[in-house]
Amino acid sequence: MSVDWSALKAAALAAQGRAYAPYSDYKVGAALLTAGGEVITGCNVENATFGATCCAERTAVFSAVASGHRSFTAIAVVTNGAEPGTPCGICRQVLAEFGSDMDVLCFTPEGAEQVYRLSQLLPFAFTLK
Repeated sequence: MSVDWSALKAAALAAQGRAYAPYSDYKVGAALLTAGGEVITGCNVENATFGATCCAERTAVFSAVASGHRSFTAIAVVTNGAEPGTPCGICRQVLAEFGSDMDVLCFTPEGAEQVYRLSQLLPFAFTLK
């Protein structure tokens, strides 16, 4: 399946606009492409206890799984700053549970971007298999 990166980027930007980040002001949006071609979005949701915060990537994965999806081919993640941020370690592990070799596009609204394979970002993912 070919990835329509422009559609994924637009969906991630829209999700970033819905982020709840009153403590860090670091808003992140994610758009996850399912194996069936559906796009599921997520944004980061912070909490005053910090540990209860959930990243945009995991929000998208959990929403997708709750909707019945278990296989993903790509994700676009938008962050602010001069360089695009990559998913954190916990998000990398969660993503690897459902597609260890998916494409990961990290970008900024200003145009900086980098594409990775998830296996590059997490070469030794934990697995029970």
